[in-house]
Amino acid sequence: MIVYKHDDCLLKDNGFNHPERKERINSILESIKEIKDFKIELKEAPLADIKTISLVHPINHIEKIFSNIPKNSLIGVENEPYADTMLCPNSKKAILRSCGAGIAAVDDLMNKNERVFCAIRPPGHHAETTKAMGFCFVNNIAVAARYLQNKHKVNKVAIIDFDVHHGNGTQEIFYNDESVAYASSHEFPLFPGTGSNEETGVGNVFNAPLKSGIKGKEFLKIFDQKILKSIDKFKPEVILISAGFDAHVRDPLANINLESEDFYKITKKIVDLGNIHSKGRVISFLEGGYDLQALSESIKQHLLALKN
Repeated sequence: MIVYKHDDCLLKDNGFNHPERKERINSILESIKEIKDFKIELKEAPLADIKTISLVHPINHIEKIFSNIPKNSLIGVENEPYADTMLCPNSKKAILRSCGAGIAAVDDLMNKNERVFCAIRPPGHHAETTKAMGFCFVNNIAVAARYLQNKHKVNKVAIIDFDVHHGNGTQEIFYNDESVAYASSHEFPLFPGTGSNEETGVGNVFNAPLKSGIKGKEFLKIFDQKILKSIDKFKPEVILISAGFDAHVRDPLANINLESEDFYKITKKIVDLGNIHSKGRVISFLEGGYDLQALSESIKQHLLALKN
């Protein structure tokens, strides 16, 4: 198994007491060091090429984001006082490394048949075609999906998103594209407010809105019925995972009560589906997860299932 990371992702600063902080990556990398049961190859994420990013986001939109990067201090891309998607002087390389990890992961998957986890930040699943929001600037997983189709001629890609927040950006990008299935389990209602049962795209969008407070057993039952069954029928050639760990009981930003071990079960179910339809081809991208202990424990469970 390969894990992509880069120190540039640690330099992205969101300001004091912001939940999306560099310690998230540090916690993950420390927990990876503790894994002795199987070999993990750590690789440095390359910088994404703007042309590849433009498979999803218009070049002028990306250039506008980069042109707004301050020389010092922080600025938010949303209207004050609600800004929490922050640009800092070190944002550009972090954004390009996060997206570049997914592009390199696709090449590793397709050329070497290696499963990959991208331990990167900023995350991506809230980034819409022309809108940065929810801590996200470039939709890393969407770019990887388009790169799979464009470079490696993969026809059908499934994106499974178990972050506690709905991936509005990923849904928006592929909403009218029957070649990409998007399936999301998420607390509802919760930021960003999308992800109802009525949002179905062209029959390629499968949302599983969850009530606040549910626990692992009920979660897994819904995940089986609404997410896995839908992707099973879609029969993807590759599965991409938006892996958010903020549905954990310890997480401060939501109210779904999963335990660390539940992320093994969730991931194993996805991998099993990948073994049936996708020649075992699975890539996972870090999205949310803001309690460091929960993140550390859950990542171990996720990687253990991912390697099987």
